[in-house]
Amino acid sequence: MEISNPRRILAVSLADSSHHLSDVIRDLTGTTPSPATPDATLAGTTHQLDLSTAYYRASVPVWLDLVGLGVCDGKDGKEEEGEEEEWATSFLSPEAREVLSALGAVVVVFPIASAPASAATGAQGQEQERRQRGLVRQVGRVVREGLGGWEWDGVGLGVAVGEVGEGEEVLDRWEDACAEWGLEFVHVPAAGGVGGEERRNEYGEKMGISRVLEALQANDWSQAEFDEEEEANDAGGGESSHVRAPKGGTDQGKGDDGAGDDDDDNDEFDPESLDFGFDREDFAGLRKAIWSAQRRDDDDDDDEFMDRTGMAPKGTAQDDRGEDGDEALGEDDVQKLEGMMQKLLAVRDMSAGLPEGQRKRMAKQAVTEVMKDL
Repeated sequence: MEISNPRRILAVSLADSSHHLSDVIRDLTGTTPSPATPDATLAGTTHQLDLSTAYYRASVPVWLDLVGLGVCDGKDGKEEEGEEEEWATSFLSPEAREVLSALGAVVVVFPIASAPASAATGAQGQEQERRQRGLVRQVGRVVREGLGGWEWDGVGLGVAVGEVGEGEEVLDRWEDACAEWGLEFVHVPAAGGVGGEERRNEYGEKMGISRVLEALQANDWSQAEFDEEEEANDAGGGESSHVRAPKGGTDQGKGDDGAGDDDDDNDEFDPESLDFGFDREDFAGLRKAIWSAQRRDDDDDDDEFMDRTGMAPKGTAQDDRGEDGDEALGEDDVQKLEGMMQKLLAVRDMSAGLPEGQRKRMAKQAVTEVMKDL
């Protein structure tokens, strides 16, 4: 399927990191972005990323933007993010709603050092790290306040460029900073055509530019079709987030008087409201398998009691209970079942900070593995 008018990618970095932004875009698209203005800046440039999968083809426009240097007000040691905050505020203004509604992905690119900034690295290193963290925070603010946060069906990526050596703690710290603002952290040791072959982590997952491309390919790039109610809100000046509603997420069946509020408590256990990617069919099959195992366990306990008390009719000895070929559910089986449920919960917690598309893939894989074991 050809997507003729796909959503856009917003790629942003600090002005003094524009070469990192250019290198990342080059590795993604295969061509180096050219400045759109005579002053040789990437700000305002539109590049093209051709995506092709087994399901769709699209030429996705990439909007490049640069954020100026931050400033410090010097009052009581409190720092002001200056132009980073102004940049985010401009994107959150009513005039920018149409721009936000066209976004399908946001990518923030920043350099990473092998060690945290300290007094030994000097004031310049500390200031650079502060600006980078401020940029991540303000981009995350746009994702959270302007695009809907976790309800947004787009991709948010924090791409760190640079070698860190053995600095795993540095990567963990940046990963936490990105996750706090709803961005998936991706480390690219080297960009600009020198990144080498595709790398994978210990779990077999792609890393670096390959992971960035994979996340973008998994996204839905078709433009949202706003419903009549949203168009009415726009025409009447009402509030509208321009964020595409999650699948199945409606308030149908509830009246103006709040009817249906009694079911709100049950929504917590609705598989479609878990934000984990399970479908009802997945839960139905899993529940059936668990219920069957539990019934077999209960029946075996009853039969064992009848045998021990001598109340079992002749011909119904425990050896004859397996007409269907079912075996008793032993303690090991119960522990195995508990382990499977713990695995599902662990996968849900691990995927909490990931984009919706990746959460669904992890959920599907976890359910499939558990169903096979059952």
